[in-house]
Amino acid sequence: MRREVRALLHILVGAAVLHISLFSELYLRYVRKGLRPYLIASGVLLVAVGLVGAVSAARKLRRPGHDGHDDHHGHDHGAPRTAWLLLLPVLAIYLLQPRALGAFTVQHSDNTAVKPAEAAGGFAPLPTTDPVSMRLADFDSRALWDSGGSLKGHRIRLTGFATPGPGDGTWDLARLTISCCAADASSSKVVIRGVDAPPEGTWVEVTGEWQPDGASGQDGAVPILTANQVRRIAEPENPYE
Repeated sequence: MRREVRALLHILVGAAVLHISLFSELYLRYVRKGLRPYLIASGVLLVAVGLVGAVSAARKLRRPGHDGHDDHHGHDHGAPRTAWLLLLPVLAIYLLQPRALGAFTVQHSDNTAVKPAEAAGGFAPLPTTDPVSMRLADFDSRALWDSGGSLKGHRIRLTGFATPGPGDGTWDLARLTISCCAADASSSKVVIRGVDAPPEGTWVEVTGEWQPDGASGQDGAVPILTANQVRRIAEPENPYE
């Protein structure tokens, strides 16, 4: 591959990484917030490598008698077609701006609530505020594994997006959690009763009370919340928990 082509690809890919991580919050659609410094460092490094390569290629072109091609045993190998495939994710970032994972992913995955370590020693009491705002994954853990029933008597506020439910006038409130990047996303779900379902994929805040249904202690079970208030909200800057 010609040096100027390599330099251009390095600069474009690096600039795309910086675009989503340094100059916007788009990176949150792909990775956890804590990885931002590494993305910025990678983008800077790619741009720097590209600039060094561009300067080197320019100097070589200015040499007397040089025809502008890389010499390797007397042959010009050109730029392999596959190298230009690196431009596809760059164009996608600038032109398409892919959305975060959402309702489609949740509908094709089971609830991933598992027994947390604190279940053995008992969950800490909930705050006395009304309602109590909780992560959806934390609500699932308490609803399914807290034998002390700490959710009883509390109004709970959860944030997530609407997905089709199992039927019978119910719908699911869902949220995705990532450990590193979107590729390892796991879903948390709560069955919502008592209010009409908003359009699929709509982000909402739901306030209601936990409804025990005998599913406690079962991996993959989905707890129930009887809602008395649903408020539509904008998609959070960070769509993952």
